[in-house]
Amino acid sequence: MLAQIHPLGLGPEQLSTIELVLAEALNNIVEHAYPETVPTGDIAIRCTLLADGLHVTITDTGLPMASNATPLALGNLLNLKTSELPEGGFGLYLINDLAQNVSYQRTGGENRLDLKLAISLPS
Repeated sequence: MLAQIHPLGLGPEQLSTIELVLAEALNNIVEHAYPETVPTGDIAIRCTLLADGLHVTITDTGLPMASNATPLALGNLLNLKTSELPEGGFGLYLINDLAQNVSYQRTGGENRLDLKLAISLPS
């Protein structure tokens, strides 16, 4: 993915943000939508660069997200002691923090995650 956007000439900070958001989203799909008990399937990533940023759509045909909604808030985790924090579970929080217009929907057996990354092209 980064090789495909390299010609845009983005800075290292913007590239790191794109890489982190995509890595977290894809990790969640592999871990939760396609667990060991579910056959693997395709994952599609579509990116469109518009004036307001990089619009990303990621789709898969794995299991739906729990409660069919994007769990984005950390909730009461912020009140826990460091030793009580879970090892994982922060991926969607990172995605929500680094991206804009994050939305999830399940339609016709397909998961769809849409988001926008506020990047700007160098002059």
